[in-house]
Amino acid sequence: MNNFWILALCSGLLLSSGCSADQFTSSENNTNNLSLNGDKEKENVPEKADGINGEATNEVNEDELADRSEPEQNEVKQSGEYEPVIIEEYSHNNIEFELESEALPGDAAEAMFPEEYTELEGVITFRGGPKRDRPSFGSISSSAEMSFEEQWSFTTGSNEDWGGGAGWTGQPAIVKWDDEIKQLMNIKEEYKEKEGFTEVIQGSLDGRIYFFDLDSGGQSRDPINVQNPIKGSVSIDSRGFPLLYQGDGVPRPDDKKGKDNFGFNIYSLLDGELLHHVDGRDDYAHREWGAFDGSALINRENDALVTGGENGIFYNIKLNTVFNKEEGSISVFPEEQKMRYEIEGNEYQGIENSVAVFKNIAFFADNGGSILAINLADNTPVWAMPPLDDTDATIVLEIDEGVPFLYTGTEVDIQEQDGDAYLRKINGLTGEVIWEKTYSAYYYPGVVGGVLATPVLGKENLDGMVFYTIARHGGLYEGVMVALDRGTGEEIWSWNMDDYAWSSPVDIYNDNGEGFIIQADFGGNLHLIDGMSGTLLDSKNFGSNIEASPAVFDDKIVFASRGGKIHQVKIK
Repeated sequence: MNNFWILALCSGLLLSSGCSADQFTSSENNTNNLSLNGDKEKENVPEKADGINGEATNEVNEDELADRSEPEQNEVKQSGEYEPVIIEEYSHNNIEFELESEALPGDAAEAMFPEEYTELEGVITFRGGPKRDRPSFGSISSSAEMSFEEQWSFTTGSNEDWGGGAGWTGQPAIVKWDDEIKQLMNIKEEYKEKEGFTEVIQGSLDGRIYFFDLDSGGQSRDPINVQNPIKGSVSIDSRGFPLLYQGDGVPRPDDKKGKDNFGFNIYSLLDGELLHHVDGRDDYAHREWGAFDGSALINRENDALVTGGENGIFYNIKLNTVFNKEEGSISVFPEEQKMRYEIEGNEYQGIENSVAVFKNIAFFADNGGSILAINLADNTPVWAMPPLDDTDATIVLEIDEGVPFLYTGTEVDIQEQDGDAYLRKINGLTGEVIWEKTYSAYYYPGVVGGVLATPVLGKENLDGMVFYTIARHGGLYEGVMVALDRGTGEEIWSWNMDDYAWSSPVDIYNDNGEGFIIQADFGGNLHLIDGMSGTLLDSKNFGSNIEASPAVFDDKIVFASRGGKIHQVKIK
């Protein structure tokens, strides 16, 4: 999609392990048995194109694309408690993998993410949390007229190659800081004194991270100068610690061949200083490309971070955070645990989407269209689906009676011709495809069609629905949004779009529980749609492609455009 071709052999890391060394290298265990009880070097391929000047040159094996057999089914025991998933056997019939370092002793309970990701108010990572299902926080008034009114805008700097503003995925973080933490940070005094201060943090293609007061648009602190263009979405520490996590999209022009300063960064929000840098150009990786478009997750109970890189490495990092409120200091001493993998028939294994997590099981898709489940207790793949087509949209999780179900969609990319985007619901414990639906899309090198936008699950009166946006459907520059029944995959309604979209749809709700969908598009339009009927309620044009995904706090929508601007729009 809009990054770079990845021939990487994906990696995942190790946080703690309960498996023997031979389990880490064996590919002979072909059956998964999971329970929810409480028992305790390949050649590089050309870089994948991004933006409007890219050109893809890789060929696709159509027989491989058609061979989409599922992993063998797992035996699952249910539990009503919030307890870890216990992996009794792994399914490695189509996957080989390798851990960079020896597994540490541990168990699934220690690796498990908490049931509530954070106590912070806001949207603090891409799509809000580990299920990637919360792009908005709060609600709007049921008396609202349901129309848009711009409150403020800000013009960023510009990178000579990439411009300014934000691109895909480019979602801002929005957070209402704890008063005690707020006083420790380098926030300007007028905002430290402001009651209920809520901050917008936006990474930009100009190579800076900007900070704003949500209400006024005033710069709440000086930008952090990363230098490398940022295409992904920043993350805030889920514990409320003054830590910011950010990945580079491309190297700055003077560093395209160097190894310095291209990868993943951890910044102190006390003073904006860089605390740790993960070099994306890693000799351990199967590919040199070092971008990080995915948005990190932080486990607040075990001080660990998980994310994926376009170098084909899956990272599970013990942060070893030391935060001293009395002294106003913070530091991290990361232990980077890494795992790389290779899936049969898949030559495009870079991770551009944001990792989703259920308890101790992480899920992601890759550029070849494979989907993997990783046990965070030992950083071992549980199962892997065969390749289909490039999948950069983030997987969204629905938890139904203790079982995670994955909602995902593919691009029309590796096909290198007009074809079909595949929308699927998958059982996360077994890899079984529950339903699959296809929509035609046009292929366009570098700026492809299909599903680039992360789907959204309906809640409140929209419960039982899932919303997908498909680019280049119906016409080369057109698109469609569809509402599907989550149980059957049947279409409930569709809305034909004059301009295609890579920006992800956002669901919002009023205090009566009535749901609405916000969708931005290539033409610079922001649309407001009735979620039940698909009726268009309002549209407003902002003059330039809105490729990035919005985040919403109560009635305030924040998004950036490829035209170099950041906007805050109120639903009045």
